[in-house]
Amino acid sequence: MTIRLLPEGVINRIAAGEVIERPASVVKELVENAIDAGARSIEITLEESGRRLIRVADDGRGMARDELPLALARHATSKLAEDGDLWSIATLGFRGEALPSIAAVSRLTLASRAAGSDNAWSIEAAGSEPGAPTPAARPQGTTVTVADLFYATPARLKFLKAPRTESGHVADVVNRLAMCHPAIGFTLNDGSRTLLRDGPHEDAPAGRLARLALVMGREFAQNALPIDAEREGVRLTGYAALPTLNRASAQHQYLFVNGRPVRDRLLHGAVRAAYADLLHRGRHPMAALFVDLPPDMVDVNVHPTKAEVRFRDAAPVRGLIVGALKRALAAAGHHAATTVADDTLAAMRPQGSGAARGGPAANRGYGAPPPSHAPLLAEAQTRYQAPLDAPSARIESPPPADEAIPPAVEAGDGPPVAYPLGVARGQVHGTYVVAQTDDGIVIVDQHAAHERIVYERMKAALADTGIQRQILLIPEVIELDETAVGRLEARASEFADLGLVLERFGPGAVVVREVPALIGNGNTQGLVRDLADELADWDDATTLRQRLGDVCSTLACHGSVRAGRRLNADEMNALLRQMEATPHAGQCNHGRPTYVELKLADIERLFGRR
Repeated sequence: MTIRLLPEGVINRIAAGEVIERPASVVKELVENAIDAGARSIEITLEESGRRLIRVADDGRGMARDELPLALARHATSKLAEDGDLWSIATLGFRGEALPSIAAVSRLTLASRAAGSDNAWSIEAAGSEPGAPTPAARPQGTTVTVADLFYATPARLKFLKAPRTESGHVADVVNRLAMCHPAIGFTLNDGSRTLLRDGPHEDAPAGRLARLALVMGREFAQNALPIDAEREGVRLTGYAALPTLNRASAQHQYLFVNGRPVRDRLLHGAVRAAYADLLHRGRHPMAALFVDLPPDMVDVNVHPTKAEVRFRDAAPVRGLIVGALKRALAAAGHHAATTVADDTLAAMRPQGSGAARGGPAANRGYGAPPPSHAPLLAEAQTRYQAPLDAPSARIESPPPADEAIPPAVEAGDGPPVAYPLGVARGQVHGTYVVAQTDDGIVIVDQHAAHERIVYERMKAALADTGIQRQILLIPEVIELDETAVGRLEARASEFADLGLVLERFGPGAVVVREVPALIGNGNTQGLVRDLADELADWDDATTLRQRLGDVCSTLACHGSVRAGRRLNADEMNALLRQMEATPHAGQCNHGRPTYVELKLADIERLFGRR
């Protein structure tokens, strides 16, 4: 077979194959063009999920008559500097192939009226050379109509999914672009329903959160932590949800670089690292993060659809994301997502009552910032941040089994309003502490709450002076299979750094001589067996320092107040105060909530008093 030049039509269809995969690809390219044209309003209309018709209309700068044929020519663009500097890209698109690629596989009509012009013009193209511009009627801006997508390449139609699936892909593309540009109004209609409608927002910070709430849900806006940090010329803004508001997949993590939606493993990995010891495996936080940096620090030309980017130096970007998220989460203190209370109330309501999530309970103003408890938290830090080896730090000295639990005594002379988590009123089922606040009640899972407290103290101690040990009066011998004993023996020196001193004790057994002082009289046998099981899943080259969070989490779990243990009033109040003074106390080490707060108004609704 001899070498030959391909016909222009075949070349265009091949180029289209790199960019136009489905209707969503067309919408992405056209909406990006509208944004680059300075539009303040963009309207997208679909028929048959985009197979039959896609129309994108904007009120941007528009194009003059002579520019219309150029817009449909390959490698023609207005988005690059005349010197062709590919390291100074300040627009969403610059390849100059979107419109000709779309025209190669559809019947395209382009109508536009330039700013300041008295006339509008239209041009058509259908898989071949475009025709001549003809007069048209429309206000300033541009309308692109794409009909019969893939008519020139019918094989592509066989690979499209169900109409609802394709509409979902289009909605995802538009939502991501809308999140980037709250100052632009967006409307998306698929013929039978409106998938998105939101006007432009003038106030940038409030407008961004309002747009995020529209796309990601009101729950996210009510439980989002603002992020704003800068380092080495890179700025990070956006919002990240409290750990207790999480999802089963990472599809609710929206990441943007210089106003461009991207799916980048580096950025997703940084988010995962920031939440590493706050969420259980398999759960993912919700976040919308915007990275802005000089154009010459990022290459946006590494993927035909511009869905991926490459940073000149990725380390500062990753470090900025991890550090900013960790600081925001630490500043959130003990707060848990309001959805925890919503889920609790929904479970209490009778089926079919009509009161579902998002009803009255969802409108109680949870989005408002909590009142300032700084003076009281400082007092809690002083009064209840006991030394790491002190009995009060472990909430010990339980009452005898036959002793009645006395009623809780309010701390100080003030009413329960004095503390964010209120004052303990009792314990139920030996597991849950019930406290009264000024406008409701708080139910605390005592084991989950104390597990987080112990875990945070272990991390702080390890970073400061090291974890203090407690010598066992009678060393504990634990029988294991020989393989598990070998794994533990090989890591004995590393465990000693974490306060756990153990050694081989003959065949098939280890003896534990010292334990971390923080875990007190915990379940030593269960702790050692769990550690042995975890080591089996790790690579031999992995050090305990690398998996420090997992090890500390296991140690804290076995050293915390167990469910079923009865606490007296002072112990319950001490637990509440320690929670208020501990970072991330709203969730345990596995990402589950440690407490539920119910407002008095919601309780009254449950009993029909409102």
